Amino acid sequence: MNAPSRNMEAVGVTPGFSLPDPATLPSLKGKVSDEEWRLRCALAAAYRLVALYGWDDMIFTHISVRVPSEDGEPRFLLNPYGLFFEEMTASSLIKVDLKGNAVQETPYFTNPAGFTIHSALHMSRADAHCVLHTHSPHGVAVSAQQDGLRRYSQFAMIVHDDIAYHDYEGIATDLDERERLVRDMGNHGFLILRNHGLLTVGANCATAFLRMYFLEQACKAQILAQSDVKAPREEPPAMAAKVLQQGAPAFVEGIGDNLAWPGLLRKLNRANPGYDR
Repeated sequence: MNAPSRNMEAVGVTPGFSLPDPATLPSLKGKVSDEEWRLRCALAAAYRLVALYGWDDMIFTHISVRVPSEDGEPRFLLNPYGLFFEEMTASSLIKVDLKGNAVQETPYFTNPAGFTIHSALHMSRADAHCVLHTHSPHGVAVSAQQDGLRRYSQFAMIVHDDIAYHDYEGIATDLDERERLVRDMGNHGFLILRNHGLLTVGANCATAFLRMYFLEQACKAQILAQSDVKAPREEPPAMAAKVLQQGAPAFVEGIGDNLAWPGLLRKLNRANPGYDR
């Protein structure tokens, strides 16, 4: 999990506090730029889709998006600490600075400690407009395996050669870890945080989500394959390299996000509408 801030009173959290229902908040539509509103809707949808697919961990992971700066300083959207992914709305998301501190009026508070990983990648990668992090059981299980993700499935081979690994350093509260995390991820689109979970980046929420879909499916397939008493069959490295090239167009901006994302939004609107409030 991502640890709470060491000083919760500093962000307005005192015994007996309560969080307002996000469905009751006044809409920010028309009060922020059109581009920021579009990004807010996409990010809220990504949160609800993560919950819909069963990858959420109550309130303990994050998805963040870079938004256009209004004052020359980096700005991002982050979830309010304490809201479940399934109830996220565009207007409840909080605009934060590089340290994860809110830079807008909000009835909620953020967890700056949880933004450590995200801020590092946002600032080091021009293409990391969206950073998505999960603690799903299958992802954590594979992250704990000595050899990480194996070439057992097509899901795995689509992502295998684009995965980086980062060793576990405890709950991510140490800002010094950011340098090592950036170094380990390099230019990869996927990261396995050993003994912790999974992470993807993308030029937008659609790409980061699609990458996470394949990585999560690969981890689930691996755990299922390993349930057999016989060792799973693994494809050779050359096949993984071939499938990586074949699947790469799915993650190109303007291709995969225009194919899968609209359908995902239709699915979400049927199952859990309201993210675009």
